Amino acid sequence: MTGLRDFARANAVLVLAIIAFLIWTASFGTNYQMRVLAIAGIYGILALGYHFILGQAGALSLAQAAFMGVGAYASGLFSLRLDLPFDVSLPLAILAPVALAAIVGAPVLRLKTHYFALATLIIAQVCFLVATEWQSLTGGANGLGGVPSISILGKPFSSGLPLLLVVWAFVGVAALIAWRLGRGELGLAWALMRESPSAAASIGLDQARLRYLAFLLSAGYAGLAGALYAHMLHVVSTDTLGLPVMIGCLTAVIVGGRSQVGGVLAGAILVTELPEWFRGLHDWYLLAYGVILLAVVIAAPSGLAGAIAALLSKLTPPRHSDPIVPLALPIRERLDAGPLLQVEGLSKRFGGVSAVDDVSLTLKPATSTGLIGPNGSGKTTLVNLITGFYQPDLGRVSMRGHDITGLASHVIARAGIGRTFQTAALVDDMSALEAVAIARVGQNAGAFRTLSASWRNHRLALAYREAADLLARMGALEAADAMCGTLPYGMRRRVEIARALALQPSLLLLDEPAAGLNETEQADLSKRLRQ
Repeated sequence: MTGLRDFARANAVLVLAIIAFLIWTASFGTNYQMRVLAIAGIYGILALGYHFILGQAGALSLAQAAFMGVGAYASGLFSLRLDLPFDVSLPLAILAPVALAAIVGAPVLRLKTHYFALATLIIAQVCFLVATEWQSLTGGANGLGGVPSISILGKPFSSGLPLLLVVWAFVGVAALIAWRLGRGELGLAWALMRESPSAAASIGLDQARLRYLAFLLSAGYAGLAGALYAHMLHVVSTDTLGLPVMIGCLTAVIVGGRSQVGGVLAGAILVTELPEWFRGLHDWYLLAYGVILLAVVIAAPSGLAGAIAALLSKLTPPRHSDPIVPLALPIRERLDAGPLLQVEGLSKRFGGVSAVDDVSLTLKPATSTGLIGPNGSGKTTLVNLITGFYQPDLGRVSMRGHDITGLASHVIARAGIGRTFQTAALVDDMSALEAVAIARVGQNAGAFRTLSASWRNHRLALAYREAADLLARMGALEAADAMCGTLPYGMRRRVEIARALALQPSLLLLDEPAAGLNETEQADLSKRLRQ
């Protein structure tokens, strides 16, 4: 099983390879080769932005090229019409596509799967039509010519080694920020949301906010790429907004490894450099280019980063981290003796099937209640209704006197209701420790919070210690470093319960927690739950 640590090592390998290639080109390459590698760096920034929405958030957006075009036009217009230098217009060029993404993202991100992809494609086409038809502003099909060179503090960088170094300096900063965002609690939250949306909702993650953040980040990176592109080529045209740019960006992310920074940059270099390497084949070079990319996708469906991570996990023994000293969670206030949860007349139908019909019950603190019934009797449906995964047709659910009927599942989780699922909802490529720790810090995960954390991220380190204590209480501490996908069924159950307990819920709903366990495991689980 390839885990997050294997991907981290693969990232390091790819970054070192990219640095070596950059040094070789800077030392021995021609001006043309340096220019091509500079363009590859710009595409790398574009792809890094795209990896947030596609790789981290798991949403297929087709508007990345449009955001790049908006950034390019914004930077070109500020330079040509207002005579602003590159370093002054750059923040404005980044903000322009971010503002567009903020406006269109709120309604568009509510859509799922191919509907979201189609909506973003329409946005891209609208941007293309506006750039083509608004000739007085954008120059129409002819575009904007005479865009000045990239300049920093009045010093221009027009070609050769200086241009290569300044572009890749931007790439380095963009990659460092992307890496920082992906390695902390925000990266874990994105991974859980991407692989198991139901589990993410059950620990209180606001998935709409996380997707919105990824969408804004993708637009900001695209704006940076567009500004660099415009000032490097000295022209802005509608080609920047076109579908070929979007396809190239998508290819780079898929080929490199959609959630790995090093893989994304390697993919961008391959997509840009491969046509140049095969120019000697004359009319056949595009065919060779396509065959190579297709072979990479087939041979490494997880991208270059995934292939290298899998190879490293086989060639090198698993490296165990230093033992984590468990830390008990802070003690919460005891609840009063009044009703904790009240369900009144709850009903739910699926077509002609009545799954839950006029159910009422009351749960009090410090009590244990069993819900018994045959398969198909509606037990899981009732749990889903209480936790907001289904909306009831009739009835009311209240928590400590507050009506929670119809609230979003992540809001109900934050109100103090934890739950598990019939089949343990864990991410295979996460360790057991990470799976539990994210429940301690995921609700507050954000870009500024992650970037402002210390290098060692003390919040996440504290969450790991608390997660270790919960795993120990559930008898699963020995599996802390193991990938969830490698755990036996009974151990997966224990890890999932530990994750639910990490919320410190007032009410814990366990959906068939002992199913599939033998008598000894059932007795041990019962003892630990009572404790």
